[in-house]
Amino acid sequence: MELTGAQMELIPGYLASFDTLIGDQRTRTTFRETVKGIIASGSLVCQRIAAHSALLNQSKEGGQRVSRMASAESTKRSPLDAESVTGALRRRGVTHLAEVDTDELWLVADGSDLRKPYAREMPNLMQVRDLRGNPVPGYRTLNVIGMTPSRRAILYHRLFSSQEEGFVSESLEVQHSLQTVSESLAVVKPRMTVSWILDRGFDDVAAWRTVWEQEEHLVCRVKHSERLVRYQNDAGEWIEGDIAAVQSQLKPLATAETEMVVRRGRQKRAKRQRVKAQIRAGSFLLTYPTNVRREGPGEMVQKRLWLVEVRVLDTSLEPWLLVTDWPVSDEDSAVRIFRMYRQRWAVEDSFQFVKDTLGWEDVQLLDMAGIRTMLALGWVAAGFLYELGITLDWEEVRLLARLGGWAERKGNKPGKIVLTRGLRRVLDMLTTQAFLNQHRAEHGELPPQIDDLIRSFRAGEL
Repeated sequence: MELTGAQMELIPGYLASFDTLIGDQRTRTTFRETVKGIIASGSLVCQRIAAHSALLNQSKEGGQRVSRMASAESTKRSPLDAESVTGALRRRGVTHLAEVDTDELWLVADGSDLRKPYAREMPNLMQVRDLRGNPVPGYRTLNVIGMTPSRRAILYHRLFSSQEEGFVSESLEVQHSLQTVSESLAVVKPRMTVSWILDRGFDDVAAWRTVWEQEEHLVCRVKHSERLVRYQNDAGEWIEGDIAAVQSQLKPLATAETEMVVRRGRQKRAKRQRVKAQIRAGSFLLTYPTNVRREGPGEMVQKRLWLVEVRVLDTSLEPWLLVTDWPVSDEDSAVRIFRMYRQRWAVEDSFQFVKDTLGWEDVQLLDMAGIRTMLALGWVAAGFLYELGITLDWEEVRLLARLGGWAERKGNKPGKIVLTRGLRRVLDMLTTQAFLNQHRAEHGELPPQIDDLIRSFRAGEL
């Protein structure tokens, strides 16, 4: 990446994590320029990627070069497919997280739909939902972000379709993601407690069982309030009921404050503002078979869990109902669970960042393997940007933020979208300069009108 200072030193080290996947210099160059082009163009369209790489744009077939690499047509000596790229990205992420001195690691797993509402020829399209809940063609993905208090890393990404040959079930895809990430964390688990923070789509005993078998913890938002459990009534007697009945027995434990984009009271529009949340909690017993959605014999196991209700006051938001195996018995433990689940919203921002800033849904290859590889390369670009924005202590990062439109004032920290916008402007400048230099080298001078325009700009007349 043709930047200055600390950023110039970071990109070679970051992309070196993928060197073992590449068997020839041409592929290594294409890989490097593709990642840079994704960041600069904000797109996964091969032609746009090439247009934002000074090197690839020198060739009339720059876009085809990116496409052939993604489709494995030009990588016979390089195992450069989606699985190998995301595997290297995962190893890089684990190393990045392991460098932090902390005893906790949070894993946020989420499914994110890749929507292609106007696509007709792309392979294995399935039905997903648009933002209004209407069915449109597309694919599903599973993604896992690892978080410590100061770092984030991408630990898993996979695109799949129910229409693809060999597809078994979405539940099996979830199991694979949980197990793959857990195995990759073997080096950090002896000193870090691992907790999964899951949304409603993971309200599934089979997923919970796998997490517990891996000696990990979970916080999961409830989707199935009709699930039968046992809980204590006001008289202290254990009775059978559902999650909804447990909710009626919860005790108030804490009040917390946070910042959210909500509409309060009579406000006409939602905006980012401070809100208070009331937290109630109580325990219950869950009995489940260990062989649920698994072949072979199993046994019935009983586990004590806690139900946590978070009600955001003075808003119309429905209460969050969270299940966790972390004991929740006092104010501190209640606020901790609230903050854990609140963190997954930051990861929602990460998914939106990838979609919007790197053109996640622009991908157009007509080959399933190529689509997967291009998305994996998009996550490689996102991984570098996550690492780039770790701290504002670097003047280079502050400059990128200002180029992206950030106003430096107390309490206003730049997000990844702002940093990427600034990064694009720098790369656009470098690409423009490369074109101008090439034109001068070929023709001796620039066209008079262009030369006058540049001189006027430098003189401050524009």
